[in-house]
Amino acid sequence: MQKLILVITLFFFSSSIFAQQDSTSLPPYKRFPTVPPLKLLETDSVSFFTKADLKKNRPVMIMLFNPECSHCQHETEEILKHIDDFKKVQIVMATMMPMEMLRTFNTKYDLEKFRNITTGKDVDNTLPSFYHISNLPTLAFYDKKGKLIDISDGSMPVDQVLEKLSQKSVNP
Repeated sequence: MQKLILVITLFFFSSSIFAQQDSTSLPPYKRFPTVPPLKLLETDSVSFFTKADLKKNRPVMIMLFNPECSHCQHETEEILKHIDDFKKVQIVMATMMPMEMLRTFNTKYDLEKFRNITTGKDVDNTLPSFYHISNLPTLAFYDKKGKLIDISDGSMPVDQVLEKLSQKSVNP
């Protein structure tokens, strides 16, 4: 009888250890499925865009990109071709590259004229580790309550982007 109690106790103890390891081994975006704490230096090199600056009750798409990446440029071009379909979406484009590259990118695509697009430099480099990025662009989709819908590593056709943004979050 004592052996049975010992086996049961060991089983419960070991299963709780493994359960804890599983949750901590998840990438941060899965452990914390809401919009991450953003701190993006805007192109004026003075102002910061933060999570508090997001418009309320709007879906959010965060795009991690490199201004010189051809896939990132193509994704931006496709979004801009269909910008009317994104009127109710807040698009946050974050890069880790030097500010001058971001300014050149903004000028090339005239991004300042779009009220629903914000670009900035992730000065603390928090987003790459938060999303565990392996490809650029990386797209993160959030519903209007700021809950994670999905993450995409790499480019995605605009119709699929819009479909993702119309879905409900994975964690109601």
